Amino acid sequence: MAESEQLDVICCSLESWDDVWRRNQHLAAGLLRLRPGMRLLFVEPAVDVAWSLRNGRWPRMSKLRAVGASGRLWAMAPRKWLPRRVWPGVDRALFDQVLSTSRRLGFARPLLWVNDSVYAPLLGRTGWPSVYDVTDDWLLAQGPPAGLELERRNDAVMLERASEVVVCSPALASSRGRDRDVHLVPNGVDVDHLRGPTSRPSDLPDGRIVLYQGTLSAGRLDLGLCAQLSRALASRATLVFVGPNALTHKETSAVEARGALVLGPRPYAELPAYLQHADVLVVPHQVTPFTDSLDPIKAREFLAVGRPVVSTPVAGFRDVGPPVVVAGSDTFVGAVLTVLDGPRLPPGPGGPVAPLPTWADRASEFLAVIDSAVAGGAPD
Repeated sequence: MAESEQLDVICCSLESWDDVWRRNQHLAAGLLRLRPGMRLLFVEPAVDVAWSLRNGRWPRMSKLRAVGASGRLWAMAPRKWLPRRVWPGVDRALFDQVLSTSRRLGFARPLLWVNDSVYAPLLGRTGWPSVYDVTDDWLLAQGPPAGLELERRNDAVMLERASEVVVCSPALASSRGRDRDVHLVPNGVDVDHLRGPTSRPSDLPDGRIVLYQGTLSAGRLDLGLCAQLSRALASRATLVFVGPNALTHKETSAVEARGALVLGPRPYAELPAYLQHADVLVVPHQVTPFTDSLDPIKAREFLAVGRPVVSTPVAGFRDVGPPVVVAGSDTFVGAVLTVLDGPRLPPGPGGPVAPLPTWADRASEFLAVIDSAVAGGAPD
């Protein structure tokens, strides 16, 4: 497809378009740079109206909005009015909102980039070409049985009907590539962004910092190990968590009670400062089939910034080598203390890093898959 030729894309994302920046935002921005004729609608997770009101919150705004100044990127979040158990037509209402927005933008026959498999029925409803982008193996995650069954059905539909399938990790390539061809497109990194000079963030406490960066999730973090680490650090350093917090109030309070500091999300533009001013970067993750399915973005970000890293033996970290120290849950705390007792690095990026795949590289690979899907159309 020619660069100037118009190509419309609808990305049904598992994450919102915000200041944190994750895989979908990096890829979407890269795609728009590579293909000047592309327009993209970014569909955020649905606004759960009933849940918000039940928890004393006013549902957030979700109307269509332009993102940036390109005139080629928009974001919207459909509204989920009632739970599925109450209203069987809830998903169809989500699809109607997405289709109505696409018509409003003048998208005639867009490509569906599906990261959230709840949109699997759109493939049959529209007949549009599609790419299924699998970034987490939710079939291995903990959750209510009804949600798991819905995920299983939708995943099967996507694998059967999607024009192309992309996965981000070898484990996903193995599980999703059993019965069809898949494309392995791992995550990337912006080395220059992470290694630019920064000042120490004002919200970091005084003293030495042991820092975790990423979404705080009970399905990934080993909360018991986090508590052990925070106790062991005592007056020597502060365990700081930077990233979106998906923990319950009780779980968050338990972590903070041990002396840890939960800062919450910080914009991607500010991320390098937190990483560069950490004495040790830590990854106290559980080692499970679910975490083994991931390709953690932080793995390349931590390597790029060049600070000392201690991680449990999870995918993305266990086979890296220095500056990553891999330790099981029984030796993790001791490994962090050993790094703190070693030579102290000045703030800033560490020594030179080996070449790492960039987000521009990954966007180019992903665009090739999109072009293949458009050329081939939707499978019969």
